[in-house]
Amino acid sequence: MSIHDKLKALNISLPPVATPAAAYLPFVQTGKLVFLSGHIAKKDGKVWVGQLGKNLSTEEGKAAARAVAIDLLGTLQAATGDLAKVQRIVKLMSLVNSTPDFTEQHLVTNGASELLAELFGPAGAHARSAFGVAQIPMGACVEIELIAEVA
Repeated sequence: MSIHDKLKALNISLPPVATPAAAYLPFVQTGKLVFLSGHIAKKDGKVWVGQLGKNLSTEEGKAAARAVAIDLLGTLQAATGDLAKVQRIVKLMSLVNSTPDFTEQHLVTNGASELLAELFGPAGAHARSAFGVAQIPMGACVEIELIAEVA
């Protein structure tokens, strides 16, 4: 099944590339690697505000990370022209807006990792970092950046 068929089966439509909120590019390609800038979680078109361990549960954070992955895929589609050109998801870096005692950043980030593995199969398995941070721009609960290898 193609990546496009999998997206359709999951009822996922990819958003257009978001306009950067500051002085940066949404993506840069060098050689076969595409680096996507950090994308913040959005819900119903607005910044998904909250802090894990305070007013958001791990499951809500996981849903937010999945939403970020969908936005990242929209940017990756724009960067490559076709997600079928993606040979491998190389790495994710996840920032989770969390209280000092929250320790499930890795489980929150699984929301993105699991979707990428489902869509890309073995090529979706990636290296990853998940950090708890005191704050993310605009109060977002999760921010994730992605590196992919393309044909």
